[in-house]
Amino acid sequence: MGIRISLSQMRKMGSVPIFALAFGLAHAQEYPTKTIRLIIPLTPGSGADIAGRIIALRLSEHWKQPVIVENRPGAGGQIGTAAVVKAEADGHTLLVQSSSHSANPAIYKSLPYDPLKDLADVAILGKTPYVMVTAANGPYKSLKGLIEAAKAKPDQIPFASAGVGTSTHLAAEYVIALAGVKMIHVPFKGSPDAMQDVLGGRSAFYMAPINAGMSLVKEHKLTGLGVSTKARAEVLPEVPTIAEQGLYDYDMTLWFGMWAPAATPIPVVQKLNSAVNAIVLEPAVKEQFAKLGIQPAPMKTEDFAKFVRSEIDVYQKIVEHAKIPPQ
Repeated sequence: MGIRISLSQMRKMGSVPIFALAFGLAHAQEYPTKTIRLIIPLTPGSGADIAGRIIALRLSEHWKQPVIVENRPGAGGQIGTAAVVKAEADGHTLLVQSSSHSANPAIYKSLPYDPLKDLADVAILGKTPYVMVTAANGPYKSLKGLIEAAKAKPDQIPFASAGVGTSTHLAAEYVIALAGVKMIHVPFKGSPDAMQDVLGGRSAFYMAPINAGMSLVKEHKLTGLGVSTKARAEVLPEVPTIAEQGLYDYDMTLWFGMWAPAATPIPVVQKLNSAVNAIVLEPAVKEQFAKLGIQPAPMKTEDFAKFVRSEIDVYQKIVEHAKIPPQ
């Protein structure tokens, strides 16, 4: 897990004074020198929380330094993200967030931070499908049945999300837009609350991260109406994709990433990237991820940065297509 600096990173360093570069390299060699705080701006039990805790444990074991996970949910992840932006840029305060990080610029009129300028893109932890779930004892036995009911009762049937502007919200809005129906959005503070609302039959469906929904689908407490990716999920092979049920353009992936304050020395960011990329490919971690339906997808820092920006464009198009008013 040594430091690897790409040509593009070296070019970026070309504009940095030699003493600053030397300081950054020296800092990276020593890093980490104290407890690392890993801030997750979502509720405990969310996909990002579970993946983040797995990575935190291995980082702590590898570097022999404590890695403390702090959940700071609220405002679609803005509260916890803003805390990381304001933290000292030495690599000891990090953010682990879901793809809501890329969704927020599309849904909010303004953010207390600039997602592209105030944070350094460190690494992607993994990708996973959503599974569209409804109460097993409820009236909706298929995606087609839900769509027909929504067409018969426009603006009357509610659906749940983990919060306004979260990726679970926009993944649902994309289904609704492609189906050409109108439904009522009921946002919650996190995935567990949204799931309980659907289990209780109060909301028609929730686009659940597959790790949150698959056990209840297997236990027949929830019905899986469809998975969000083009291919069926290995952990729920019996659930058809949304695309194969007629919404042919539907293809959404939930992903989890790591960020640091923007001024964090590039060599420290590179050291973190190398560490995370190695950890997600460890057999024990891959096995843990597989049970959660998470697939490792290691990227270099510059590739992750491009991916984040491409996802911002995707969510912007979804918001425009679904005509979601800015929050």
